[in-house]
Amino acid sequence: MKKIVVIGSSNVDTTLHVKDFPKPGETINAQDVTIAGGGKGANQAIAAAKSGAETEFISRVGEDSFGEFIMTQLKSYGVSLDYVQTTQEEKTGHAYITLNENGQNDIIIDHGANYQLSVSDIDAASDLIDEIDCVIAQFETPIEATIEAFKMAKKKNAVTILNPAPAIKQIPVELLKYTDLIAPNETEAALITGIVINNEEDLKKNAEKLHELGVKNVVITYGDKGSYISAGNVEKLVPAFKVSATDTTGAGDTFIGFLAGNLNKDLSNIEEAAIIASRASSIAVQRLGAQPSIPTAKEVKDLMEN
Repeated sequence: MKKIVVIGSSNVDTTLHVKDFPKPGETINAQDVTIAGGGKGANQAIAAAKSGAETEFISRVGEDSFGEFIMTQLKSYGVSLDYVQTTQEEKTGHAYITLNENGQNDIIIDHGANYQLSVSDIDAASDLIDEIDCVIAQFETPIEATIEAFKMAKKKNAVTILNPAPAIKQIPVELLKYTDLIAPNETEAALITGIVINNEEDLKKNAEKLHELGVKNVVITYGDKGSYISAGNVEKLVPAFKVSATDTTGAGDTFIGFLAGNLNKDLSNIEEAAIIASRASSIAVQRLGAQPSIPTAKEVKDLMEN
């Protein structure tokens, strides 16, 4: 069984369901309010676990009921809690999501305990990183911790996957040096490269720029249009599966988790893994919530065979 470590955030998602987003200064009524587990790190850890990988999660939650809620959620989905720590006198990260009737969302994050994740937390998990196939990280926790983890992983020839979200314009060169695969969405890629994406040619230009920054393998998720792969001998847009979206929250995280869970260590099957990840995301967007929407490997396999 593949062994994956995810380093990242744990949040509680409070979602306001609305007909459409409010205009500046406008007051509107929510049609419903729901609460679920979230955070890019936790979502990706759950997706990796549900893809069939043995998954460890390095994260921090707060000393509150939301922290207990997150731990219960992770355990129920098969994610190991050995390296998820409770941070005293700190609150659990929280995401406030507005979701419209078309399944689109906007998100505001209160990071809470997530920003307390440290290099020492990574060092404490060094024995774990010695034995894994892949490490995944995002930008909802301190970058210094991610750099330390990626350094350790490369010493053991593990694959490192960076989901640069939320995007920053200048990713540290040291981090990119230890990154095997970078996987932004089109908005994040454009912020990093400065090249706005309107078509497939723009995707290619973004991938080329990301290669120039030092990363050999690039996958840019492009919403309902699919994902653009620029890795090895593969340079193409893999179309998305056409479905009617209910909630896009966590779709990208589902993609990352299933991509990692199905990717060979030499990345030789990256196109096949991206297709499986796309199928998983297509299921997730038809359901409400980030973590509750993530499908099982069997659900994905069954649809792939139909």
